[in-house]
Amino acid sequence: MAPPPVVAPPATPVVEYTDAGVPTFENVRDKVERRAGTAIGGQELAAETPAGRSAAQQWAERERAGHERLARIRAEMQQHESGTNEPKQGEQNR
Repeated sequence: MAPPPVVAPPATPVVEYTDAGVPTFENVRDKVERRAGTAIGGQELAAETPAGRSAAQQWAERERAGHERLARIRAEMQQHESGTNEPKQGEQNR
């Protein structure tokens, strides 16, 4: 004797809008989650392309240059505050 077939429970109907035509909270939440997932997936895929990696490298280089410039500015400010306003060798006052 064969086992009885497995029958999936009937799907509950998805109500996307109220009778007044307003989207339900569940409908809106699902759309937001789906769009967020699509955007995150797109970013991950784009980061894996050669152009995406190049853009990430360019961003990292800009960040590094910005941090270096900020460090130089801070050092110049500390020199100015401590009264040693003389430029380092090879530098000029700006």
